[in-house]
Amino acid sequence: MTVRDSGPEALAASAANPALLTVQGLRVFLPSRTVGVGKREPSGSPVVDGLSFQIGIGQTLGLVGESGSGKTMTALTLMDLLPSSARVEGKILFHGPGRVSVAEQYGTVDWLQLDPRQRRRYRGSQIAMIFQEPSTALNPLYTCGQQLRETLRANTPLTAAEIRAQAIRLFEEVQLSPQMLERYPHQLSGGQIQRAAIACAIASNPKLLIADEPTTALDVTVQAEILCLLRDLQQQRQMAILFITHDLNLVAELADQVVVMRQGQAVEQGSVEQIFRDPQHPYTRGLLACRPGLERRLRRLPTVQDFLEKGGSPEEQWQQVEISAAEEEERLRRLYSQRPLLQVRDLRTHYAVRRGPFGRQVGEIRAVDGISFDLYPGETLGLVGESGCGKTTLGRTLLRLIRASSGQVIYDGEEWLRLPPQRLRRLRREIQLIFQDPAASLDPRMSVGASVMEPMALHGIGSHAAERRARAQRLFERVGLDPEALDRLPHQFSGGQRQRICIARALASEPRLIVCDEAVSSLDVSVQAQVLNLLKDLQEELGLAYLFISHDLSVVKFMSDRIMVMNRGRIEEIGPASQIYRQPQQDYTRRLIAAFAPAVPKHFPQGRSGL
Repeated sequence: MTVRDSGPEALAASAANPALLTVQGLRVFLPSRTVGVGKREPSGSPVVDGLSFQIGIGQTLGLVGESGSGKTMTALTLMDLLPSSARVEGKILFHGPGRVSVAEQYGTVDWLQLDPRQRRRYRGSQIAMIFQEPSTALNPLYTCGQQLRETLRANTPLTAAEIRAQAIRLFEEVQLSPQMLERYPHQLSGGQIQRAAIACAIASNPKLLIADEPTTALDVTVQAEILCLLRDLQQQRQMAILFITHDLNLVAELADQVVVMRQGQAVEQGSVEQIFRDPQHPYTRGLLACRPGLERRLRRLPTVQDFLEKGGSPEEQWQQVEISAAEEEERLRRLYSQRPLLQVRDLRTHYAVRRGPFGRQVGEIRAVDGISFDLYPGETLGLVGESGCGKTTLGRTLLRLIRASSGQVIYDGEEWLRLPPQRLRRLRREIQLIFQDPAASLDPRMSVGASVMEPMALHGIGSHAAERRARAQRLFERVGLDPEALDRLPHQFSGGQRQRICIARALASEPRLIVCDEAVSSLDVSVQAQVLNLLKDLQEELGLAYLFISHDLSVVKFMSDRIMVMNRGRIEEIGPASQIYRQPQQDYTRRLIAAFAPAVPKHFPQGRSGL
């Protein structure tokens, strides 16, 4: 482990910020096998192994690492939400308001020595948590107001009238209209759901707020708003925040101290400035380097494994794979000398808004409103914009999963929107979709091999089952998976592996065009780099064209030859990726670029990190 100073007090708060939480030698063991009816034995290998850190009052500690590194398990341990059969060792000390030093025991509570009833009194009132997926953290059967008022009733002595008034104040504090208290979670956008979840978490004014990946899958502008909201709430309430993420860029924006975790252990600890200016561990360097930046064009992304095997600095890794302006210009000239594969002209997709018992139309939503563009063989056209701008609707309209209101789509010289069913079925194999959520797009009861072979059977690829299975095995090898894993179920794979399975399924019908709808937004940065490199390799090998939809401008810029910026159903601007970043023509594009979190800690007095 690389720690800048010795002992857990290296991350201790200053005299101005006395310690609120101290974790010493934390080890967590989860059940691994059945030893009797309904009983499971804790595993021999800890999922969190010897973790130590300290958070001061009003400070933010960033806990960073890949999926499976133990971040969320640490948070669930602090919240006492582990299964009853789990075993926890070490010390978790929660310090009272009078706490000023590690040696002083007055006001200190040893969390692991409390009984479950005592912990429940702390949970919610003293320690609260924002979960990674707010749409599943909120009950879909109750309005947001009902759930917020329930939290207030459980943790405060307020009367019913005071609870109603406090619920309104809390929604206003997280910048939501009080009218949204009567809405159900599905009636809110992703950013609004996250704000409602934050309101529930801060309802009882906790001293420590645990934020577990609170901005995952949110677009850059909403992400910036949520980070700004957390900073404001922290200053107003003097809360400490344990901010869990896989993205060091977000830590740079919010945290004071950082703990980098890998395989359950802390591999590096220090201040934000120290971690960014002079990362010591190869794993930390890899996390910093494998997220695509906006300043340079790379042929492929360095991965964490590259740093663990080869060492070196991020700058050295970037220089080895950087694309020159001349190379980029030559690629664009070669692409656009061809005939377009897809031509879209004045495409519109409108939805009627109906109300009343007879469904009377009272308005219209123009999700896609007069869009035109061309897509060439072997090209990646990036589509970027905020949530709700119409990106996914456009992609699904092109695939004829949603009916277009008007316009023209010409695929390889044929009128795609007017094809008869029989011809459409034959051409569908050439246009495929990679969904945002790989877990939801795979049938949990079907083996992954069956999922990959299903499109082959539908489109008559392969003369018999054995041939299709052999093709599926070759596809698994191509996307970097073990061919022997064909008979496993989706839940037996990690998130990155499931996305590779979805890519293999999209390739099964031998397509020419793939629509990637937020295909990497839910993956941690190291797995994301691997999947993006895979998509680039497949494009070079097979000549695929991509419509690459994402809210992340850095990912879109890395992948794309051209970028199309979408806002409220219309195209704001379209042009070469480097040009869109360096010389944006529209104010909306400038705001998107400004909202992208740069890898520069907020504490840095000048310029960009030396990385």
